[in-house]
Amino acid sequence: MDRLKQIESFVAVATKGSLTAAANAEGVAPAVIGRRIDALEERLGVKLLVRTTRRITLTHEGSAFLEDSQRILAELATAEASVAEGGIKASGHLRITAPAGFGRRHVAPLVPSFLALHPDVSLSLNLSDRLVDIVNEGFDCAVRVGDLPDSSLVSVRLADNRRICVASADYLKRHGTPKTPADLTRHRCLLLSSDAGQPRGWAFTVDGKVVHLRPAGALDCSDGQVLHDWCAQGLGIAWRSTWEVGDEVADGRLVAVLEDFAAPPSGVHAVFTQRKHLPLRVRLWIDFIKQAYGDPNYWGRVAMRQPVTA
Repeated sequence: MDRLKQIESFVAVATKGSLTAAANAEGVAPAVIGRRIDALEERLGVKLLVRTTRRITLTHEGSAFLEDSQRILAELATAEASVAEGGIKASGHLRITAPAGFGRRHVAPLVPSFLALHPDVSLSLNLSDRLVDIVNEGFDCAVRVGDLPDSSLVSVRLADNRRICVASADYLKRHGTPKTPADLTRHRCLLLSSDAGQPRGWAFTVDGKVVHLRPAGALDCSDGQVLHDWCAQGLGIAWRSTWEVGDEVADGRLVAVLEDFAAPPSGVHAVFTQRKHLPLRVRLWIDFIKQAYGDPNYWGRVAMRQPVTA
């Protein structure tokens, strides 16, 4: 006999007060309900109901089992409703973090569309260029750009990310244009602070192999946007992502250098803790941004400053 039917019949009898009322609600004979209750009590090895000709009362064990049974049936009904007709219902608070510059341009603009699809989810967005410890700081998911450090965290690649060296035309006129990565030792390089990421430095392809250099620089900052601004002001050479400086290179406000030595693209990743059962709101967020970044038209829309919908 189906265990769920037994539990549903028990709850119906306990709440309606009689076998007949429970049977009428289901459209079966009272004897059917009675057999389900008998089978349930035999399986559990306890008496749940005391039945007389006049009334039905719950035993101590029956009262405790009723409370748990009602909760389980309610959760089951919610689960079924959440996926009925193809709909998925997520709820709860989602805490995500992303690098400041990328987050402003490519994470924050997606949040309103995501919340419109999942109105029962609330969201906190932390933007920081430091490497956030999502486990100890209580974040559900981090969006990270570039190489990932070795860790026990799980990652999903969302998109490619290409970095290039750029400088203003004024800086190159005053200091010359580097011809090889080794020439950077003679230039003013604008560096992201060591506590903010890029622990291995700038990546280049030299003789067919990827090498990492951390050039000396008179200026460093934990905020990538500040490095971008300093570069535009002619203070030095910066190693920035194309999603950030592509427009300025295209219109001549910045000049790309050392392009022949550009390293292969790294990645944009969603990073989260290794859990067997990831909360639905986290899975839906990851799927949402992966779909948005995977749209062939997405990066073109951003470059043209058009709104993104996904």
